[in-house]
Amino acid sequence: MMHIYKPTGEEILAAAGKSLPDVLAPHLQVLFCGINPGLYSAATGYHFARPGNRFWPTLYRAGFTPRLFQPHEQGELLTYGYGVTNFAARATAAAAELSPAELREGGELLRQKVLLYQPQALAVLGITAYRTAFGLRGAVLGLQPERIGETELWVLPNPSGLNAHYPPAALARAYEAFRLALKCD
Repeated sequence: MMHIYKPTGEEILAAAGKSLPDVLAPHLQVLFCGINPGLYSAATGYHFARPGNRFWPTLYRAGFTPRLFQPHEQGELLTYGYGVTNFAARATAAAAELSPAELREGGELLRQKVLLYQPQALAVLGITAYRTAFGLRGAVLGLQPERIGETELWVLPNPSGLNAHYPPAALARAYEAFRLALKCD
């Protein structure tokens, strides 16, 4: 069994401003888009790595993965047709540290990435970031009327442990409904 790396407090603080590489390939079924890496994730080098983040358990409970993946296994998502990116590359202690301009710039870079890689669906994980990045103040969770090229746009609840509106079971149901709507394997 692989030893799971736990960064020190000093390493976490030193990760401010760092970035994570995308987990990405052409023609994925789903490209999941977070807001930006947290300091813990940037310190480890893996997306959604902070203990308490519910991304990996939610993917498993919603049927996207056959077992619970750990953050260090993020590359295995590609095997199943899934990838991970973020609106903003800059790691922060909280997403609120990002300016609206950074999110809008990230939205434009994301649009270019989606046009290049052409996933079947882009799943943005957070309604507020989606509204800000794309200037769509009235957007709601679920399938969006807009597309990027041929890519469907979906907005799902943010899996952060700070999102108290969605306890784990409700989060899993929302992601499972998305998976079933896409007819993902």
